[in-house]
Amino acid sequence: MISVDPFSRLSKIQGYINTIIEDFDNMEIINEEPEVIIPVVYGGKYGPDLDKVAKHCGLSIEEVIKKHSNEDYLVYFIGFSIGFPYLGGMSSSLATPRLETPRTSVPKGSIAIAGSQTGIYPLSSPGGWNLIGQTPSHIFNVDNTKKSMLKMGDLIRFKSINAEEFEDRLL
Repeated sequence: MISVDPFSRLSKIQGYINTIIEDFDNMEIINEEPEVIIPVVYGGKYGPDLDKVAKHCGLSIEEVIKKHSNEDYLVYFIGFSIGFPYLGGMSSSLATPRLETPRTSVPKGSIAIAGSQTGIYPLSSPGGWNLIGQTPSHIFNVDNTKKSMLKMGDLIRFKSINAEEFEDRLL
């Protein structure tokens, strides 16, 4: 008669998992890629829906800007239109439904909110998101997509700038 310890394999697996946990705990994590800072001028002609977003959320315009620009966003996905980054990490207090009727043209660099996400229009295109601001940064390189500013997995943060800074950076 042969006797087998049914827990012998389990103890080996448990030992292996414990080794992985110890290695992870001792690992020094270095973020080689710094956070990407995206300058944004909020409101006015650059963000025509900022007032609507503020009213929908029961916040002042200043509170919307502060909440939107004080978060770290993760680039979840690049899609919908070529180069459009879907950004996760937006405060749920800023969630706003899409427009009932999409615009036929949204300016390049528009910063927008739809549902619980925010995004950046890399090129002029139609769109149904609420426009809250605009960046002078060129986030998408049409000629060489590998040289675009953002890729999936990047961390970004928006930095509020004024209209004069926006115009100066366009040059």
